[in-house]
Amino acid sequence: MKKHHKLFSSGLVWIWIAVLIIGFDRFSKIWALKHLIFAEPLSLLPFFNLTLLFNKGAAFSFLNHAAGWQHFVLGGLAIVVSMGIIVWLKSLPARAVWMNIALNFILGGALGNAWDRALYGYVVDYFDFHLGDWHFAIFNFADSAICIGAFMLIVSWFRQEKK
Repeated sequence: MKKHHKLFSSGLVWIWIAVLIIGFDRFSKIWALKHLIFAEPLSLLPFFNLTLLFNKGAAFSFLNHAAGWQHFVLGGLAIVVSMGIIVWLKSLPARAVWMNIALNFILGGALGNAWDRALYGYVVDYFDFHLGDWHFAIFNFADSAICIGAFMLIVSWFRQEKK
């Protein structure tokens, strides 16, 4: 009984957020693969397209054209980071809401992209923001979750520093 109580008193009680993010990420990527044509923008707003691309590298296509080793390194890194986050969540109290949500956003995003690497050998990207001919790096739902979680962590650290 005590172990059961410990699970629900730790940050692991928030793991459902990571599961939801993985689910939304999978759904959106499957939709993009079924409905978008590779590298052909589908214009939705004057500054936003859906454009299907495959990223074998990291953020901003870093290492996209490497020889293939990056698939294993980046996938392995995502798994190691995810394991570290799970340990961190286990050590946090459930009432540390902001930090638990931030970590679960990062965890869900990291595992969503790791899933792509394991399944396809690349990450499926489709969000394409632009101003005229200038395009921001094309990204996905998992990338968004990672960025939101990282931003929340930074805010949390600044808030702690002021206290």
